[in-house]
Amino acid sequence: MSTTSLKLPEALKRRTAALAQRRGTTPHAFMVEAISAAADAAERREVFVAAAKTARRSALRTGKGLDADEVHAYLRRRV
Repeated sequence: MSTTSLKLPEALKRRTAALAQRRGTTPHAFMVEAISAAADAAERREVFVAAAKTARRSALRTGKGLDADEVHAYLRRRV
């Protein structure tokens, strides 16, 4: 595992330490978990955006799509 230096504002450092303590973990483990969660979320968003762009290109190319009012009515029925 490589070492990385991370400079945190004092207030964030205190919050991190307090949260880690309440979770029964170290500030280091808390930060590793938080960075991992943020990386996972960023990767999921990239996949989502790529799929949305592909769907948009397909809709523009084919002219096929769904009527927004019908979609909203369907969703209201499902709720």
